[in-house]
Amino acid sequence: MHTYQNPVIKGFNPDPSICRVGEDFFLVTSTFEYFPGVPVYHSKNLADWNLIGHCLTRREQLELGGARPSGGIYAPTIRHHNGLFYMTTTNVSHRGNFIVTARDPAGPWSDPVWIRQGGIDPSLFFDADGAVYFTSTGSDEGEGGIFLCSLHPETLEQQTKSVRLTEGSGGRFIEAPHLYKFGKYYYLLLAEGGTEFGHMVTVFRSRSVSGPYESCPHNPILSHRGAPAQNSPIQCTGHADLTDDQNGNWWMVALATRPLPGVMLHNLGRETFLAPVTWEDDWPVVKNPLSLSMSAPLPAAPEGRDGDFTDDFTASKPEYVSIRNPDPSRIIRDAGAKTLTLRGNSAALRDADGEPPVFLGIRQTEFSMVAEVEVSVPADGATGGLAAYYGPGYHYAVYLSNGNGQIFAQALRRVHEIEEVSKPLPLSGQSAKLRIVTGSDVYRLGIADENGAFTELARGVSAGLCTEGTFSMTFTGTMLGMFCESGEAVFRGFSVREGVSPLRVGD
Repeated sequence: MHTYQNPVIKGFNPDPSICRVGEDFFLVTSTFEYFPGVPVYHSKNLADWNLIGHCLTRREQLELGGARPSGGIYAPTIRHHNGLFYMTTTNVSHRGNFIVTARDPAGPWSDPVWIRQGGIDPSLFFDADGAVYFTSTGSDEGEGGIFLCSLHPETLEQQTKSVRLTEGSGGRFIEAPHLYKFGKYYYLLLAEGGTEFGHMVTVFRSRSVSGPYESCPHNPILSHRGAPAQNSPIQCTGHADLTDDQNGNWWMVALATRPLPGVMLHNLGRETFLAPVTWEDDWPVVKNPLSLSMSAPLPAAPEGRDGDFTDDFTASKPEYVSIRNPDPSRIIRDAGAKTLTLRGNSAALRDADGEPPVFLGIRQTEFSMVAEVEVSVPADGATGGLAAYYGPGYHYAVYLSNGNGQIFAQALRRVHEIEEVSKPLPLSGQSAKLRIVTGSDVYRLGIADENGAFTELARGVSAGLCTEGTFSMTFTGTMLGMFCESGEAVFRGFSVREGVSPLRVGD
């Protein structure tokens, strides 16, 4: 038995799907309006995961023009069959369901094969007789329920009419179908209840792939619904996938949230959790409820994780994402000078339409973090800085502006599309180290001097970046990153560290 920590993949990493190839595990998650799309993680022990690439790295694969906040890429599924990896997902902002393939899960992945069957949350199942089945939430005619069709095993062209398999066990928003065959039964794993506090995992089985499917007598097999925040640091468990390991043990990956302490609000996004699974009477039984620390027979001992991120800009790093489709000419890395230059396009972080803002960020993975970067804005009219970004209507930022050669530092808070900007602070130098200190109560925005002393320009409440507090349904999490709105901003030494800053933060 080994002890591991949940979530196994922290920060905005929802809708996990997993497959095993020998002793290697591969996992993908949703990315919505961010580019590149669908990260691919690798693990040997199911507890420690490394990002090895993305499935969708070209605009031909991932068109996000016009994607609204929390539009774009929904719930992917990854599978492996006859030496080829398959990833299927939905671009809700462009054409719908599609499949890409790759020999190497790190990429490159193929151009999309578009699937006629509609709905969201698509999944693939390769049967022993060579048949290939495609499931999704809803049909090409807009009907509700879980639908199935068969695909040509080589071209992936839809071959049969979509048929409804089930309407679930009675929960709202039936979704996330994954089809398997274990022993004499076909199993259909679903999410119900909505991806909020009533979220749950249910399972059904049938002796025929097309049904009828019977509901497990113990449904839901995983749910934290009804657990008060002060007693359960894990909420919203659901949208799961199953795998075995090389030792014959079974596992479930699922999304869940970690609310801010004592309240039913979350700002880190939906994260990836791991639970052991056993089988009783030909039904999967999940270790339920989940906990932040769990013991189970992992394939290998956990090695521990360093949650800190640093970048001196001497080499590219896969953790970065941009909002919608970025213009690569506006993101310039100079390995020799150890700088990153962002060229603004006049789009601001508040802009949800048109050309996307120039932003490069990573996922916030803990409540308490310190993000820092040195910034200079050498030309008149330039503006660039550091942001905690949830969406165009919800973000905090600290930035520098150049006005006729005078450099000013300011902080910005935008919540419910209401924007507040601090009084400009004139600086004597041409650059400054910008710092955002995150916490479970507030985000602190300011600058740090060469000794680490912190000058706070503004504070924003953490609740302002929480999913539950937004005007519309959103599915992402807070990103910490660099941006430029006009002119050029030059960045040096970007870091995001968990816990207490090694530098003096002040009161």
